[in-house]
Amino acid sequence: MVADMETKTLLHLLDWYQSNGINSVLHDQPRNRLKEEPVQENQIPQPILRAPVSHEHPALACQTLQQLKHAMLDFEGCDLKQSAMNLVFSDGNPKAPIMLVGEAPGADEDRQGLPFVGQSGQLLDKVLKSVGLDRTNTYISNIIPWRPPGNRPPTTQEIALCQPFIQKHIELVQPKILVFLGGVAAKTLLNSNDGIMRLRGIWRDYATHDGLAIKALATFHPAYLLRSPGQKALVWQDFLKVEEMLKSNMK
Repeated sequence: MVADMETKTLLHLLDWYQSNGINSVLHDQPRNRLKEEPVQENQIPQPILRAPVSHEHPALACQTLQQLKHAMLDFEGCDLKQSAMNLVFSDGNPKAPIMLVGEAPGADEDRQGLPFVGQSGQLLDKVLKSVGLDRTNTYISNIIPWRPPGNRPPTTQEIALCQPFIQKHIELVQPKILVFLGGVAAKTLLNSNDGIMRLRGIWRDYATHDGLAIKALATFHPAYLLRSPGQKALVWQDFLKVEEMLKSNMK
């Protein structure tokens, strides 16, 4: 009986709330919503690991490619080095007018210590050949010089740690033309949040830290073309633009 009375009372109270437009329960005590709530210990944000401060990064002191390679071999700031077999520094001709920058080494690249030597590298060689290029007149490197385990995409932290190396790499080579292979390379070096679909096929200026402006073009990564062969025509169009830009620079 008592339970029935309590139920009826609650129902009457609910009807009264609804008839008076009350849609929330009030507290017994007034609440000051402008007052800052104390931060609980478990709510304190954890520090985000970032790349070393720019003036401390070992890449900045390098004056030659050999010094840069040694600095990368000695670098202990990126855990990818511990799981990789080899540092993948570069391939091709460092005096070439074109420098291509990819994402990260795969299993074949990790074993051989050279970029783009697996299936994606073979496809890249075919693309280069279609516009009269090869590894004697191009220079190739990656954003990340060590293979991520299982060929997973590099993390934001790993990219930040390695970015000063590729920036110095470009600065030392001083190519006439940069080609960014894939979204990771393009977004990182163009400092853009746009995807590769928006970035590809458009000439932009890449600025080095020492003030050099280099013509840069983004296109799809060869590994993406292996999964989506229908996009090869777009990459061919992009490299025709590279060929035209190269000819104009040689005049």
